[in-house]
Amino acid sequence: MLRFARRFHVLAVDLGGLMIKVGQFLSSRLDVLPPEITKELEGLQDEVPPVAFPAIRALAEAELGAPLGQIFAWVDETPIAAASLGQAHRARLLAADAAEAGHEHVVLKVQRPGIDEIVDVDLAALRKVGGWLSHVSIVSKRADMPALVEEFALTSLEEIDYLHEAANSERFAADFEDDDRVDVPAVIWDRCTRRVLTLEDVTAIKITDAEALRAAGIDPVEVAPVFASVMFDQMFTNGFFHADPHPGNIFVTPVADGSPGQSWKLTFIDFGMMGEVPASTRAGLRKLLIAAASRDGKGLVTAISDVGVLVPSADTVELERAMTHLFARFGGKGFAELREVDPREFRDFAVEFGDVVRSLPFQLPENFLLIIRAMSLTSGVASALDAKFNLWDSVEPYAAQLIRDERGNIVSDVAAQALDAAGLVLRLPQRIDGLIGRVEEGSLQVATPRLERQVARLDRTAQRAASALIFGALLIAGAVVRADDVVLGSVLMLVSVLPLLHGLWVGRRGI
Repeated sequence: MLRFARRFHVLAVDLGGLMIKVGQFLSSRLDVLPPEITKELEGLQDEVPPVAFPAIRALAEAELGAPLGQIFAWVDETPIAAASLGQAHRARLLAADAAEAGHEHVVLKVQRPGIDEIVDVDLAALRKVGGWLSHVSIVSKRADMPALVEEFALTSLEEIDYLHEAANSERFAADFEDDDRVDVPAVIWDRCTRRVLTLEDVTAIKITDAEALRAAGIDPVEVAPVFASVMFDQMFTNGFFHADPHPGNIFVTPVADGSPGQSWKLTFIDFGMMGEVPASTRAGLRKLLIAAASRDGKGLVTAISDVGVLVPSADTVELERAMTHLFARFGGKGFAELREVDPREFRDFAVEFGDVVRSLPFQLPENFLLIIRAMSLTSGVASALDAKFNLWDSVEPYAAQLIRDERGNIVSDVAAQALDAAGLVLRLPQRIDGLIGRVEEGSLQVATPRLERQVARLDRTAQRAASALIFGALLIAGAVVRADDVVLGSVLMLVSVLPLLHGLWVGRRGI
């Protein structure tokens, strides 16, 4: 494995461009990949060989339209980070610019010369591979590979447009404006172009540098759940998330005057690769998270269908049974615990349910590629911070909070259904009268006392059924809400008596 990782490392550095992105992704998967691989590929996160400064200077001056000495008071020729698409240098603003910006020290991020051509070649190769795979039935049934490649291509092309990255940075900052846990560098717009980006210098402790964290009095174990929660907020609440949260893009910044109990914050950088979750998909993901936290196999399958991973025609009975069994055997265990499980248990489970899962019409929605990437990197970084990190420990309280947040929506839905049912009850006698009138005016004259008694009985039955429906809905809603809000729950349960009495009165009237 070590030999394989070393070969891949050399290949990635040699090819550059998007291949380094693949290596970064693999190096962060500490939760599933052996340390021989992840440790060897760590250097790809932020240790890519730098471009000589004269080439960087030439590109920056061409973009900014003036010598760097006239734009900045000082620029460090030694890069603080060299990434696959560009590299960063510390710099200092001129006095007038610093006074206007509110800070003097900045980071000058410049694209690698010729990176446009490298990305074009990489994407052309990916399009070829995607086209070939689209003719392989086992792949084409699961995903529209050309569409996925185009999604990745769009994201990659946006990533090499620094003006787009600057806009993403400000949007991300706005999402967390009132959150003391998160910080984002300010953008110096007057010093930005498509290939040059100037940002406030927020360099701090790399999130996975456990030794430096402890030296600053920060326990890495405490950072892991906060990082996971912030990533959950991005995907399940905001719908706009950092799709490249590898350790090189996240700092832990000590805060001297932070809020009580919060002596540090997470500082995100590099907003070139961002993902968006449509409202419909976000609702499905929230359901999926809640179902996973409650170990609800049936609910999980329903959520998977809502998100679009399963086609509507899929027969999910066996999958529900498989997921229920999966939760019973492995649910709630962290990755450290799963590593200790007898491999034969996993093999038995795979044999038992593998055919069921493979036979179902799974598909990979286009907007799922970045979601999967972000969740994978989140899990890997959290595991690096805490070897015993259990994702369930972060998912369960977050899912509980989602349920509390959506409690008002549940009550609103119940109230809306009750109003609809009440409206139906009020309109039903008039509609029945109209129906009788039309029958009487038709070619078939019907005007018998027996029919009128049957219609009246139908009317009373419908009213009793509607009353029972409203009673049950209010009672159940009150019972659910009362666990978190005693007053509101009690009011709903008391109000449910009214439709119950109405149903009893209608029933007695019809005796």
